[in-house]
Amino acid sequence: MELDSLGVTLAEQQLYEHLLHHPERTRAELVELTGLGDTRLRGLLKSLADKGLLTRTQHRPTRYAPAPPDIAVEVLALRRQQEIEQARLAGVAFCNRMRHTNNSALETPAEVIRGRSAVAHRFRQIQQMARQELLILDKPPYVVESDEEQHLLQQELQQRGVHYRTIYDPDALGPADRVEKLRQLAESGEEARVLDGVPMKLVIADRRMALAPHEHPEDDTAVLLRSSALLDGLVTLFETLWDQATPLWPHHRWPVRDAVPDALSTRDQQLLALLAAGLTDQAIARKLGVALRTVERRVRRMMDGLGARTRFQAGLQAAIRGVFESEVDSGERVNRGMP
Repeated sequence: MELDSLGVTLAEQQLYEHLLHHPERTRAELVELTGLGDTRLRGLLKSLADKGLLTRTQHRPTRYAPAPPDIAVEVLALRRQQEIEQARLAGVAFCNRMRHTNNSALETPAEVIRGRSAVAHRFRQIQQMARQELLILDKPPYVVESDEEQHLLQQELQQRGVHYRTIYDPDALGPADRVEKLRQLAESGEEARVLDGVPMKLVIADRRMALAPHEHPEDDTAVLLRSSALLDGLVTLFETLWDQATPLWPHHRWPVRDAVPDALSTRDQQLLALLAAGLTDQAIARKLGVALRTVERRVRRMMDGLGARTRFQAGLQAAIRGVFESEVDSGERVNRGMP
């Protein structure tokens, strides 16, 4: 049910919904309405009152009035945030106390993680710990069979304000459903670039913690790095690769001729991303699951729309115009003398 993450049980939510549809009922009326025993109902009513989901009226017999959902849910969410913050502070206090035991094992800047499930758990955990930024180098092989859960987590964290910057290896693109998911991540805020020959897999959280391969990727081992000169070096590596990488997604609106629509279709965005990754038409056709002639026709159509004679020129113009569009404030174009 929807309120379980706020500490409301299924039985409590069902009773709360009954009250919303049938407000200011007595306990006897609620017994008849819900089919619950009187003892069970008493416990649920007390729990809902403690959580601020209902109030007792001054009538005799006592009647129960539900709190408005928007107010009640907001209060529950604020309480849960306070509980999480208190738990975090308690955890920080515990870590500080352990440091004062002079246990050198607690001060180590690196920790080796072994096993596919353990590495996957730490990858998820390090993302959840980020408050501001995540820097990621993405390339196969992966420690999980499906990346659906990862995409949901990333969208959730982006909505909370965590900024993702990801450099994808061309091998990380495709098939078509994965390309579409990556496009959706970009729409929700991810900055994505592509670079041929990404040297390793890497995730850096707030520039103070990182997860990187320990041995060969197929060995399912990784090393967790805390603040250190090595971590600083990995941040520098990421920034160097970022400067060399190509933006993966063009801006969604093009100031070009009528041959290219003002709003890019999903297929066009996928195609341009794979073109930016340097894939051949044959490789793009395989990843998108379409015929080679379909890819060639769509590439030609976009090149005509950009007035480009070569694929390199088309990509360059698309990138320039994407930057031009991204620098527009409040929907107004900045005149930079472009055609």
